Amino acid sequence: MKRLLLFFVVSFCLACSQKTEQLPYLGHPTIETAPNGASKEKQYQIPSFSLINQDSLVVSNETLAGKIYIADFIFLQCPTICPKMNVEMKRVYDQYQTEESVVFVSHTIDPKNDSIPVLKAYSESLGVKTPKWQFLHGEETTIHQLAQGYFMQAYQENKAPGGYAHSGGFLLIDGKQHIRGVYDGTSTTDVNRLIQDINLLLKEQI
Repeated sequence: MKRLLLFFVVSFCLACSQKTEQLPYLGHPTIETAPNGASKEKQYQIPSFSLINQDSLVVSNETLAGKIYIADFIFLQCPTICPKMNVEMKRVYDQYQTEESVVFVSHTIDPKNDSIPVLKAYSESLGVKTPKWQFLHGEETTIHQLAQGYFMQAYQENKAPGGYAHSGGFLLIDGKQHIRGVYDGTSTTDVNRLIQDINLLLKEQI
């Protein structure tokens, strides 16, 4: 949890300090060495994944390549933060509904209960469309490990409401799958900041 709080603080400070109107790259970069001995910094990217969406179609890194996407980790029986997160995500979805380069990805951390038909019914209840907003399903261990790749937390916790503990962050991912921002998905103010940063990223990727 301390790691997550630190990540939010660093993200917020970096976002606030941008003077060139370019969003930061989050996560630790690596150094690649070319055959000629030259070194180059490579920004952190989301790990490879392959999951199934609410239409039973495969969604992977390749599916989302070139797209700006907002990601989160939720479960539909969550009695605490998820309902608020879904309301805020829908608000952002509505704002970018006609922007083809912006899409939304929600990963269920409770695939046993959030089956593909359940995710399909939920997406229809929201009135959202695929592939604009993908609800992704996979093995529980796979999803929980992927959450770590987004610097989020997701794990079973019997004492937690609904049986799972997880982070409430929204993550802004660019077309090359770099993390460019982290936002509190339960905060209208912070989600407003996300909207501002999406606009900056759209300008950057023109």
